[in-house]
Amino acid sequence: MRTLFLVLALSMAATPSMAAYEEALVDATEEARARALFRELRCVVCQGQSIDESNADLASDLRQIVRGMIAEGESDEGIKTFLVDRYGVFVLMRPPMRSDTYLLWFGPVLLLLFGGGMVWAIVSRAKRRGVSDGAETASEEIEGGAPDQDARQDA
Repeated sequence: MRTLFLVLALSMAATPSMAAYEEALVDATEEARARALFRELRCVVCQGQSIDESNADLASDLRQIVRGMIAEGESDEGIKTFLVDRYGVFVLMRPPMRSDTYLLWFGPVLLLLFGGGMVWAIVSRAKRRGVSDGAETASEEIEGGAPDQDARQDA
């Protein structure tokens, strides 16, 4: 019984690695081309990973689609066009610079500039308040001391 359990456990542990090996293309140059494309395509489920890095089922399906299209002789651009038509420009790790992707390209810079402008405005306003408060304190000292000193002298 223990031997049967051990054999089943080992066969189940070996299955994922065998499946990954079985899905590879036979031609090494085509497989290298497929792997390069995998790194250029985003997993639409994980969003921060390429389909090469992702373990999601959809990423696995996309890898199979890409391998199938390469085996059929499709060009890299043809594969990308097919996937963009199906999933949108978001599927590309490096989307093209077009009018509909300007926000994607320049949005982070605009947010950084906006945040920097807000910090600058807050700091400059605080400096102006600090200078005016400091000027009032200095004029009170010249006129006869600060209000705290007058109160202590009267008591």
